Amino acid sequence: MKEIDFLPEWYKSGQRREINYRTLCVAFGGVFIVMMVWNFIAARSISRTEAALAEMAEMRAEAERVSKESSDLEGEIAGLRKKLASIEKIDSRIDVAGVLAELSFLIDEKIVVRSVGFAAEKFPAKKQKAPGSAGNLVKVARGPAPKSASLPLGDVRFKVTLNGLAADGGEVAALICKLEESPYFWQVVLSFCHNKNISAASVSRPNKPGNARGAGGVEPDIKASEFEINCYLANYREL
Repeated sequence: MKEIDFLPEWYKSGQRREINYRTLCVAFGGVFIVMMVWNFIAARSISRTEAALAEMAEMRAEAERVSKESSDLEGEIAGLRKKLASIEKIDSRIDVAGVLAELSFLIDEKIVVRSVGFAAEKFPAKKQKAPGSAGNLVKVARGPAPKSASLPLGDVRFKVTLNGLAADGGEVAALICKLEESPYFWQVVLSFCHNKNISAASVSRPNKPGNARGAGGVEPDIKASEFEINCYLANYREL
């Protein structure tokens, strides 16, 4: 049995065109949706990238600021190191108050010290060894020097000069022994020691009943030993 198609050709062509249009519309709609999704993803990616670039720019600016501050600090540290080196050359690290306190402890009441001198000296070519008790060495700082004095810079040792009066030579010898035993001093040398008569009138003391006086109410001269002792501060040792 043969089937007869009564549909006209133009109708069939219209159906095919409609199907093609629908297919194209679906395809274009899919492409549009894909493009919209892609644009959304791309926009988010670009936004994140821009945010990351902005953050990196801030971090770079912060790093440049820190680098500049670090460079400035290094310059300041270099300047401070130069100043410290100059101070170390000038400062001999002795404490005059500590030395005078030690002398006050060692000097007996029968000894009167007229003057205490400190003189900075460069070390000789062949250095002297410090005393054996290096652990008891005392670090002290130099007091202000006279404007006319020219102190050597760098590593120096200080010579101490004691000038005074003692009741007799035995007191001077005892003081030398104390200075040698003290961890503050070493190389103690007696420069001179000789007897001297001191006028009693030059000694300030009240006139009390019973004080011995010479003929005519004049007090006799007092016999004493004038001395000078030289030594060095033991605030260093040879390495």
